[in-house]
Amino acid sequence: MSSYSLKFLRNCTLGMESPVQKVEAENDQLLVDRARLGDRHAFDLLVIKYQSRLLSLVNRLVSNQSDALDVLQDTFVKAYRSLHTFRGESAFYTWLYRIAVNTAKNHLASKLKEAKDVSVDDEATGELSVLQDFSAPDEEAGAEELQRAILHAIEQLPDDLKQALTLRELEGMSYDEIALAMNCPIGTVRSRIFRARDHVVQEISQQFPGTFL
Repeated sequence: MSSYSLKFLRNCTLGMESPVQKVEAENDQLLVDRARLGDRHAFDLLVIKYQSRLLSLVNRLVSNQSDALDVLQDTFVKAYRSLHTFRGESAFYTWLYRIAVNTAKNHLASKLKEAKDVSVDDEATGELSVLQDFSAPDEEAGAEELQRAILHAIEQLPDDLKQALTLRELEGMSYDEIALAMNCPIGTVRSRIFRARDHVVQEISQQFPGTFL
């Protein structure tokens, strides 16, 4: 079973909100404001601050290091061009992570399209991998298929359920942080994540019996 599948079933723990989060948010907003005025150094500081954390997130979706770095670069380019859309309603990193996830999904979709256009006998078959490497080719192929199925099931969720589950499972945010990011009570967050997990598990169990046992 893939590490993502194991993580998907892991029991959630409630994290405590850091007392420095408000200060960090204010500092980020100052840098964003400066970057909007054309201060590239201010945006460079945001890149330095978040690039390692963001790369860790991207690597969970795109295991190929070269592809992950491309996605990371595209993410920051898109973020810079979209700074005018950041309203400070959520943490800057939460806004940034959404761009990264969408960029990674678009990258995977492009890779999948390329893979479908290649003959199964072609040496390029199997180059696409969305998980960590496995020793056996059959295991790697099965893990890729499972990973794609899970991501597809998440993508089909209603927006509120998808956002809550993605923040928890992909980003590892605490319930407190998710509640702040989504501007809703913790109880609502718990409910959304429970419903989202239940839906995904049901979908995957039909395609891969025994996966979540």
